[in-house]
Amino acid sequence: MKRCQTSIIAYNYQAWYNTCMSLGYELTIEQTQKLSMTPELIQAIQILQYNNEELNEFIKNELLENPLLEVERERGETDAADNNSDINIDELREKVAESGYEMDFSSDYHTDYAQDFSYERYVSFRYSLIEYLLLQLQLTEMDEDHAAVGRFLIHNIDDNGYLTIELEEAAETMNAELSLVEETLEIIQTFDPPGVGARTLCESLMIQLRQKGELSKELEKVLCDHLEDIACHKITAIAKELGKTEKEVQHFTDIIKSLEPKPGRAYDSDRTVKYVIPDVVVEKSGTDYRISNYDAGTPSLMVSSYYGSMKEEMGKDAELSKYLNERMNSAVWLLRSIEQRKQTILKVATAIVEHQKEYFDKGEHYLKPLTLKQIAENVCVHESTVSRAINGKYMQTGRGVLEMKYFFTSGVKSDDGDDLSSSSIKAKIKEIVGEENPNKPYSDQKIVEILNNEGIDISRRTVAKYREAIGILPSSKRKRY
Repeated sequence: MKRCQTSIIAYNYQAWYNTCMSLGYELTIEQTQKLSMTPELIQAIQILQYNNEELNEFIKNELLENPLLEVERERGETDAADNNSDINIDELREKVAESGYEMDFSSDYHTDYAQDFSYERYVSFRYSLIEYLLLQLQLTEMDEDHAAVGRFLIHNIDDNGYLTIELEEAAETMNAELSLVEETLEIIQTFDPPGVGARTLCESLMIQLRQKGELSKELEKVLCDHLEDIACHKITAIAKELGKTEKEVQHFTDIIKSLEPKPGRAYDSDRTVKYVIPDVVVEKSGTDYRISNYDAGTPSLMVSSYYGSMKEEMGKDAELSKYLNERMNSAVWLLRSIEQRKQTILKVATAIVEHQKEYFDKGEHYLKPLTLKQIAENVCVHESTVSRAINGKYMQTGRGVLEMKYFFTSGVKSDDGDDLSSSSIKAKIKEIVGEENPNKPYSDQKIVEILNNEGIDISRRTVAKYREAIGILPSSKRKRY
């Protein structure tokens, strides 16, 4: 027994000693694999997720920073630029004189015209709401006191057309009589658009009815006392309180709902013009579709030929050689990244069109469910790459310019095994509601039963969600009398 205990103690000591001796610093060589994000790879990922507008801005910055990059011009454009300096002004003057027209050649019009020409000059001008009201104020016959108060009140009207300042505060600020401010506001409330300058929704609607000549005591009472009930479609409650029939109240509500609750929203407020530039164009060719990149708005880049002429200088100056080589590598990588972006977007768009061919042929009812994973497997890339390729990108099709995300929808299974997207089900719900009897509108449960009869297994909760998403009111608010 003693010998056994002694052996155990000796073994434990030896194990402790080996452990202590293994601790410490030492140099070892081992092979490992890891993914590192180089600056070039990060740039390629960023370029992929840029839309056309962002890509153009990025290219402009690169053209400023990299002297070896330049925009590749078309041959005709190059010839025109080269021959621009060969214009004979005397010959041009003689031709104009022979034609009977007069033209001033005292300026550099002949050389500056091509540079100054822009289609933006032909974009129609639209007044903002404030400008439009001030223009009407100038055409109104009033004294300077009323005009000054009018300008102040107009500048306190918001984009929706409502006055945002109390009349007492306006009178105190302008150091004017309250009666003068009230008179001026009454004049402004006669301006176009109807309902502008009101302080409340009820006042704006009454102004619009008054200008139409449709304001009666009954309508005024409905507006003042039952505006919220009209929004909630409480026709029966209003009819009981007014002692009218439900059909008469329905007529009142139809008139009120035809009015504009935000009279100023039809006018430009911030002067911003928003354009959607498609990244991909889908054109039908027989029974198939041809998909191509839309490059009209993106400049085509090339490496400057000046780099070749600098090779002799590079051999003499090491610092210059290093700088130009770095710029050259950066330019080449940028060109590759832009080309890779085009090819990736084109492949993803082609896969989308192949999957949604029935939609392009027949319409929204035939839009199928589609996930990023399906396209990623088709194109042989990662799902994150597909996500970046469709983010903010648009596709020009025969059915309009659509965001590429539009084609990625969830869906349900039908009885025949086909997949139906949420968009196609929403279209079916819209169609069902459009064919219903307005006196007895379908409830959500009834819509479920109709869809079930068509082989679409869907819950009432899902129908309610889809109905609200496409802006259809519940049956209680769709009922007509």
